[in-house]
This record gives sequence, structure tokens and C-alpha cells, in this order.
Amino acid sequence: MGLRDATIDRERRDLVTHQVMDESRLIRFVAAPDGTVAPDLARKLPGRGLWVAADRASVETAVKKNLFSRAAKAPLKPSADLAETVETLLVRRVLDQLGLARREGVLISGFEKSAAAIRSGKAAWLIEAADGSADGRGKLLALAKHQSPAPKVCAAFTADDLSLALGLENAIHAVLLEGGRADRWTFEVERLAGFRPLTPPEWDRDAAEAPDGISDGRGSAP
Repeated sequence: MGLRDATIDRERRDLVTHQVMDESRLIRFVAAPDGTVAPDLARKLPGRGLWVAADRASVETAVKKNLFSRAAKAPLKPSADLAETVETLLVRRVLDQLGLARREGVLISGFEKSAAAIRSGKAAWLIEAADGSADGRGKLLALAKHQSPAPKVCAAFTADDLSLALGLENAIHAVLLEGGRADRWTFEVERLAGFRPLTPPEWDRDAAEAPDGISDGRGSAP
């Protein structure tokens, strides 16, 4: 059973708003022996869970207002940069999932192969390097918008980030196919979305302005 499956129908109370939410929308923290607060993204660390909504503002508020100490009923000293630590850990988990997806054969890389995967209707996610070619990106975004349902889009990483995670050179375009791995990746990347935007807003304009059809593979990854 994956982490996403294990959290279905399980709810916790957010320390900041006191709203009861599904665990998939929250980050679990625990009190460390030295009195600091440790993120527990895998939800395996011992101790009482301290749950905060999975977004930067909520984590920062919990730190500033000393809400971890109140919830734990003990003096805790969370790091001032706790939100940045959570983001860093989430980035690592998301990129690790992509590496696993490639080894399992459910992640397609390269412009032409990505376009074919989108046309097949089996694409769960279109993953684009944030610093990749606007030409190739715009064409794939336009192609994705014509699918029903359209694949979700992530552009939260640079070409260097993707290349390292996938073990490729100059990874620009990739498609994550539907299935269990995509479900697990969705769970992780949606938590990351609370700490960094998944796509720049101007990309919608790029897709709208791109011509229909795909004529070449400029900017493609190997």
C-alpha cells in the first residue's frame, strides 16, 4: 500500500486553522529529542504527529506563533527556515519518484515521444523544464490542451534538475503515464505546490498562441 492509499479517508486537524482535513493536504511534523521540530513527510517517525496544512504560509505561521509548542504542550524550537526545509525535502521526494518512474518504464522523455504519449491519451502529467525552449514547450502544451482529460502540467524544475533525476542529458520534455506511479507522484507534487508554483502563469499564454500541430522537435530531450 502506498502513502497516498494509506491516507484515504484519514483526517487530522491543522494546527493553524484548526480545520479538519484529509491527511493528503497536510504535512506531519514531530518533536525531535533536541526540542526542534522535524518534518515527517513519509509519516513514519515515532511520536505524536503535529499536522500543518501543506503550504508555505501555514508552516511559517505555525513557526511564528509558536503553535508547535502549544500543540505538543512542551517547549519546542522550530527552525525559522522550516518551510524551506519542507520544500527541499519535497523536491527530493518528487524528483526521486520521477527517477523510479523512468526505471519502471512509465516515464517517457524527449519531444517526439512525449507528443506521441500525449496523443495516446495515456499521459497523466506533462513535465517541462522551466528553462526549456518556449517553442517546443508551447507545442506540447497546446497538444495537451486538446486531450480529454488533459494531462496535468508541471514545470517546477530546471533542465539540470530533471536531467540529474532521470539520468539523462538535457532533459527538457517528459510525460508520466497513467497508473500507480503517477498517482503516487501526484500526491507528492500536489504537496509541493503549496511551496512553489508548478507552472508559471505566462505558460497559458504560450499554449494559446502556439500553432496547432507539431512540425519539429526543437528543444527535445534525448
